Amino acid sequence: MAQTDWLADRFEEQRQHMRSVALRILGSTAEADDAVQETWLRLSRSDADGIQNLAGWLTTVIARVSLDMLRSRASRREDAADTMVVDAVEHGDSGGDPEYEAMLADSLGPALLVVLGKLAPGERLAFVLHDMFAVPFEEIGSILGRSPNAAKQLASRARARIRGSELNPGTNPAREREVVEAFLAASRGGNFDALLAVLDPDVVLHADPAAVQMGGPGELVGAAAVAGSFFGRAAGAEAALVDGRAGFVWAPGGRPRVVWEVTIDGGKIVDIYMIAAAHTLDELELMVSDS
Repeated sequence: MAQTDWLADRFEEQRQHMRSVALRILGSTAEADDAVQETWLRLSRSDADGIQNLAGWLTTVIARVSLDMLRSRASRREDAADTMVVDAVEHGDSGGDPEYEAMLADSLGPALLVVLGKLAPGERLAFVLHDMFAVPFEEIGSILGRSPNAAKQLASRARARIRGSELNPGTNPAREREVVEAFLAASRGGNFDALLAVLDPDVVLHADPAAVQMGGPGELVGAAAVAGSFFGRAAGAEAALVDGRAGFVWAPGGRPRVVWEVTIDGGKIVDIYMIAAAHTLDELELMVSDS
């Protein structure tokens, strides 16, 4: 059997799974089929011999392709995907496979799909991949260009919105804002002890590749290391809500250049993720806190 035939057979074994992933992310059978085709093109151009886990590789690629399509749709301000997918479920657009059609009807009810269609692209992808396909947050974060904790927050917020709640029950936005503002004040004032006071002893600071190119650390672990990184700095940073959660932003001239997503647990900062990639910044929902 030729290599291309072998690869095509392995791809066909994963086709239904890939289509299921794309359909839940995109909400459109036509776009899901386009995503599957694009995934095949990427596989056919790749070094397949170097792929150790083909199923995992295909899931990651079709998720990235679907995310790009979602973002493109959002940039065109298109919002008809929920209608398209409801039509697909109601009219049995499953390619003539009765078993697949029944699966769609059970798992893609119109009510859920309408809600999914109103989520931000990152929220939708994180929720679908984790809650429906058990993809680890480390892999989801890599697809989104975010930290695993940020991916977890996106999925959690999507879950809360699906339940009809704007924020997760366990969060206290006012308290989180106080922690971030205390951190920024200590940073600007060069107060090392005050920085340590708001940092968890095992806090982790990491950055996306664009932020590393700007001089950010790849990763720092521990309160002392993180406090040292911010000591006497953050003069131009402002506290902000980043996708509805605590964080801060540097936005000279009103244009965000760097965003720090912050995870807070028990009144202490446990994770800081520095984002500078333009495509990721464009996807963030930012609201600068009033002083």
